[in-house]
Amino acid sequence: MSEFRVHHRVSELQNLLKVRSGEGAEVYADLLLKNMTPYITTQVSSHSAKRKIASFTKTPDDFQRKYDEVKSKNVRELDPLVFLISKLTEDSKTQKFLEQNAHERAAEAGGTLTATGSLVSMATASGGKMSQEEVSELRNKLLSATSGSSILSPESLRRQRDKAKKNAQFHTLAVPAWVHERPFLTGDFVRQAQPTAEHPVALGTLPMSLQEQAVVEDLLFAMMGVDGKYIQARAVNDKHGHRSFNVDPSLDVSMKELVNRVLPVCSHYSTVCRFMEEKSMPDYGQVNHALCAAMRNLAKEYLILVAQLEHQSRQGQLSLQKFWFYVQPCKRTLEILATIAETVNKGDCRGGAVLSLLHERTASLVGDSKAQDLCLYLTQASCVPYFEILERWIYKGIIVDPYAEFIVEEHESVIKEKIEKDYNDAYWEQRYTICRERIPVFLEKVADKILSTGKYLNVIRQCGRDVKCPAAEEIVYTLKERQYVEQIEKAYNYASRVLLDLLMEEKELMARLRSIKHYFLLDQGDLVVQFMDMAEDELKKDMEDIIPTRLESLLELALRTSVANADPYKDDLKVELLNYDLITQLFRILSIETKQEKALQAIDPTEIHISGLEAFAFDYEVKWPLSLIINRKALTRYQMLFRHLFYAKHVERQLCNMWLNSKTAKQYDLQSPRWYAAAFALRHRMLHFVQNYGYYMMFEVLEPNWHMLEHNLKSVSNVDDVLHHHMDFLDKCLKDCMLTNTELLKIVSKLMVVCITFCNCIQRLTRTFLADEELQLTAPAGKGKVTEADVRKTRTKVVSEHVDELVSSDSFEDTITNFDRNFSSLLLSLLDRLSHFSSSDCEHNMMNIIYRIDFNGHYTEQLEQFSAERSMMEQAPDWQPADSDTVFGKFSGGGKMPAKDPKTATGGE
Repeated sequence: MSEFRVHHRVSELQNLLKVRSGEGAEVYADLLLKNMTPYITTQVSSHSAKRKIASFTKTPDDFQRKYDEVKSKNVRELDPLVFLISKLTEDSKTQKFLEQNAHERAAEAGGTLTATGSLVSMATASGGKMSQEEVSELRNKLLSATSGSSILSPESLRRQRDKAKKNAQFHTLAVPAWVHERPFLTGDFVRQAQPTAEHPVALGTLPMSLQEQAVVEDLLFAMMGVDGKYIQARAVNDKHGHRSFNVDPSLDVSMKELVNRVLPVCSHYSTVCRFMEEKSMPDYGQVNHALCAAMRNLAKEYLILVAQLEHQSRQGQLSLQKFWFYVQPCKRTLEILATIAETVNKGDCRGGAVLSLLHERTASLVGDSKAQDLCLYLTQASCVPYFEILERWIYKGIIVDPYAEFIVEEHESVIKEKIEKDYNDAYWEQRYTICRERIPVFLEKVADKILSTGKYLNVIRQCGRDVKCPAAEEIVYTLKERQYVEQIEKAYNYASRVLLDLLMEEKELMARLRSIKHYFLLDQGDLVVQFMDMAEDELKKDMEDIIPTRLESLLELALRTSVANADPYKDDLKVELLNYDLITQLFRILSIETKQEKALQAIDPTEIHISGLEAFAFDYEVKWPLSLIINRKALTRYQMLFRHLFYAKHVERQLCNMWLNSKTAKQYDLQSPRWYAAAFALRHRMLHFVQNYGYYMMFEVLEPNWHMLEHNLKSVSNVDDVLHHHMDFLDKCLKDCMLTNTELLKIVSKLMVVCITFCNCIQRLTRTFLADEELQLTAPAGKGKVTEADVRKTRTKVVSEHVDELVSSDSFEDTITNFDRNFSSLLLSLLDRLSHFSSSDCEHNMMNIIYRIDFNGHYTEQLEQFSAERSMMEQAPDWQPADSDTVFGKFSGGGKMPAKDPKTATGGE
C-alpha cells in the first residue's frame, strides 16, 4: 500500500471516529509506514487473549464457539485480531471513546432506521398481500434509505464478479457429465435408489462364530467404502461431514464394542476418499492435486492392508480381535488425513493456504514423530508444484501459474511503455504484485525477496540478456527453514547484482542523474541565464499564445552556447507546457489513489488561464530500463522543484532589473524623494528575501541532499535500495523547499506575487520616464545652436516636474505603503510558521532560512510579540484557529492583498 493510500485511509478513519483534535493524519500515517511489515503475519499468543475477552463478554461460550469455528476455516488474521481486541479491553479511555462514537453514529442513523421500520410496519399492518406498485415503492424507499451504507447493489456485485472472472489467470475446465451420471465410479459409499430385496437374518439369532464371521466380512466391505449386510453407512447431509453407520442392534455386545472401535477408520477413509475425488478436479489447483496424489499413495497402502486382511479371513485365520489389532496402526494415519481434509474443506483453501495449513500441522506434532513424518511427507509432496513455479520465477523471472496459486501475480495489462506516461511507476509496482492470501507461512519472511528476484530477472531478460543463475538448485521443503531460505537469498543476490551492474555501469545511471540535476535543479547557471534572456518575452505571453517549437529552438540555442554543450545527454531535454500551475500540480501528486484524484482530473484545462512562466517546465526522455529509476513519478517531482526554482529566479531577475532601471531616476532632480526612498528600500528587502530563499534552496537543501544521494548510491546492493535513496532524496528536497506543506507554499507564493506586482508598478513609472524623454524637444525654441548639456538640462527639468506631479498624489504613496504592509505581513507569517514547524515537527533545516532573513534581529521583536499574543488567544475558552492572513494582516496594520492576474504576476505589461 502506497503512502498516499495509507494517508487517505487514516484520514477516513479519523472522519469516521470524528477525531477533530490532536495529531493530523500525517503523523499516524508516518507511524504506520515506519512500523509496517507488509507480508509477515504477527505471531501472537491467543490463549491469554481469548481468556481476557471471554471474561469481558456476557456469553463466553458463544465467543469460544465462534472462535473455534473461524479458526477451523484457517483464517490467518484471527489471532492478531483477537490480540488487538484484548488490548482494547485494557484501555478504558479507548473503550469510552468508541462507545461514545457508536452512540453518536447510532443517533445519526436513527432517522433512517426509524423510517425503514415504519415502512415495514405499514406494509405488514394491512394483513393482506401487497400490490406490485406497493412492493416497488417499498423497494425504492429501502434502497434510498440504505444508499449511504456499504451495501452493494446487485449491479455492483455483478460488475465485481465479472471483473474477478476477467482477472482470473486460469480457465476452468469443464467436468464431463458422466462423472455425475455414473455414481458407481466413486470409491465412497453409494446410496442406492432401490433397497436390496434380500433381508438379512438378524445377527442375534446366529451362533457367536457365525456372528463374528459376518461382522468381519461386513467390516472389510465398509473399509473399502461398500455397504455390508449388517453394517450400512448413513447418508451424509453435508458432503464434507463425518460418516456414521447403522449396525445390527441384535449383535453381541462385546462384538459390537469392537465393531464401534473399527468403524471410525471406515469413516475417516470415506472422508479422505471424498476429498481426493473432489480436490482432484481442475478448479482446485496443483497444490491440492499434489496433496490428493500423496493421499492416494497412502490410500493404496491402506487398501493393501484390507486385501491382506481379506486373505486371512478367507483362510479362516482372522478373528475380530485380530482385525482390531491389525487396524490400529492405520487408524491414526487415516485420522490425520481426514482432519487435514476437513480443515482444507472448511477454509476452502487453495495454493499457499494449503501449504500454510500443512506446515503448521507438521510443526505442531513435535512430540509425535510418526505423525510428524506423515505430515512432513504430505507437505513435501504438496510443495513440489508450488516450488517448481518458485524455481522458474527466481531463476528465470518467468511465471507459469495456470491456477493462480503462486505468491506473485502478474498483471499483463501493465506494460513498460506506460512507465513514461503515468504518474506512478506502474510497471515496477503493479506489473508483479504479491497476493497476501497466497503466501505460505514458511515463506513470509522472504516474500519481498522472492518478488524482487523475479522482477530483477524479468528486467534483465527484457534488455536482451540471457539469465543463468549459477546457484540454481532444486528447492525442497524441510522443517529446517534455513535450507530453502539460503537458496532464495542466493538467487536474490545474483539477480540484484546483475541488474545493478547493468544500470550503474552499462546504462550509466549516475551520469543520467547528474544530467537531470544540471537542468531541473538549475545546476548550470549560464544555461538558465541565457535561456531566460532569450525566452523571457515569449514566456510572458499567455500559454495559448506560445509556440512550443519556438521555445524548443531557444532552448537548443541556449544549450549549444553554454557549458551544457558538453553534456552527452543534452538532446534528451525537452520543453513542456503544462495546463496547470505548480500548486495544482502539487495537489495532483498528493491526491494519487484517493477520491480527490478523479475530481482533479475532471477539471477542464481550457478553463484555466495561466502564463507561459507558470506553465513552463522541462521534461526528460528516459529509455528502458533507466525508466525504472527515473520514472514519471520521479520526473514529476523534479518538475515541481524546477518550476519553483525557475519562478523564484524570474522574480529575482525582475527585482534586479528594477534596480538597473532605478539608475534612470537618479539623474532627475525630484522634489519629493520620500516615495523614492521608501520604494527602493522595499525593493531591497524583497531582493534580500528572494536571494536568500534561492540560496537556501540551492546550497542548503539541494546540494547537501545530492551529496548524500551520491554517497548512498556508491554502497547500494540492489535496485530497490537505489529506488529508495532516489525517492528519499526527492522527498527531502520537496519537503525542505516547502513544497509538501500547502500552508508554507501558499505564503511563499503570495510573497512572490507581491514582489512581481511591485516590480511591475515601479517599472511602469520608469517607462514613463523614457516615454517623456522621447516626447521632449531636443532644443528650446527661438535659439540658435545649443549644446548637448543644455538639451539634457531642459529635458531633465520637464521630466522632473512631470514625475513630481505624478507621485505627489496620495494614491501613489498609499500604494507603496500598501505593498510594504502586505510584504511585511506575509514575511512575518512565513517566519512564524517556519519557527513553529522547526520546534513542533523538528524540521531544523528550515531554521537556516530564518537566520538568513532575520540576520540582524529586525523581525525578532515582532515575532515574539505576536507569539505572546497568539498564546493568550489560544488560552481563551472560545478560541478557534484563525486564518494566518487575517491574523497577520491585523497585526501589521491591515492592508488588502494585491490581486493576481496572469500579466502582473509574471512581469508582463
